[in-house]
Amino acid sequence: MRRVKRIVGIVLIFAVFAGLLPQTGASAKTVIYKPVASGESVMDSDKCVIDYSNTSDGYVMVKYKEATDKTIKAQVVCPGGNTYTYTLRDKKYEALPLTEGDGSYKVTVFLNVSGNSYATVMSETIDVQLSSQFAPYLRPNQYVNYKKSTKCVKKAASLTKKSKTDLAKVKKVYKWVIKNFKYNKKLAATVKTGYLPNLNKVYKKKKGICFDYAATMTAMLRSQGVPTKLVIGYTGNAYHAWINVYSNKKGWITGAIYFNGKKWKLMDPTFASTGKSSKSIMKYIGNGRNYKAKYSY
Repeated sequence: MRRVKRIVGIVLIFAVFAGLLPQTGASAKTVIYKPVASGESVMDSDKCVIDYSNTSDGYVMVKYKEATDKTIKAQVVCPGGNTYTYTLRDKKYEALPLTEGDGSYKVTVFLNVSGNSYATVMSETIDVQLSSQFAPYLRPNQYVNYKKSTKCVKKAASLTKKSKTDLAKVKKVYKWVIKNFKYNKKLAATVKTGYLPNLNKVYKKKKGICFDYAATMTAMLRSQGVPTKLVIGYTGNAYHAWINVYSNKKGWITGAIYFNGKKWKLMDPTFASTGKSSKSIMKYIGNGRNYKAKYSY
């Protein structure tokens, strides 16, 4: 295996810092910070490559080079010990997010050899210093995979063109998804491990599981400059999904959009000023102890 690390110039430095602050207000336009395998810092072998050139932007690029019908897994062990596991496709780069702040991340690629047994193909420990806390939450990744031509991204631009605040964009996106999408009970009953949302297919069918809803809303908001976390965790004993969004006035809002096990709801304490939210809801959502995050993408 070989490691490559090149010294980059001022152009790259400017690229790193460009666009890291969230856009706000009516002037915000669709912006896609596309993950790239730029080759400045890599660990490479005949089977696999880990490109960690852009860790300051909150991601690594991983590719298994050989064609195979065996399952390929990647694990990202975060500074606090939390482990994220991804299924990879052969001969294709995947953007894996680094969502737990600065520190040491260990990235390992595994290949299934038989049954539930996996062999390590490559492993690399990377010291990460994010250029911005928002970096991982303004970009596409394997779980929230989109580009400018993605249909829900185009829809977000249309929906939010007159929105003057981040939270106004959140409301627009939420209301449109909830009004137009239906829960896919058949898929929910048959979905397999490793399932990833195809946002264009979800948009066309207007139907999906909670993962599809979350990825769609996250892509729509990120593409409009709203830092957004797709979070999986617990509320009480229930497995739960929610979306955290960032507002310049309020900071990170936990559970701005959440899934209660049956349907998605808009539950944002900052909306209390509209007079439409009950005191009991505000008390519950305002208490961060009611949300225990496990993973964020």
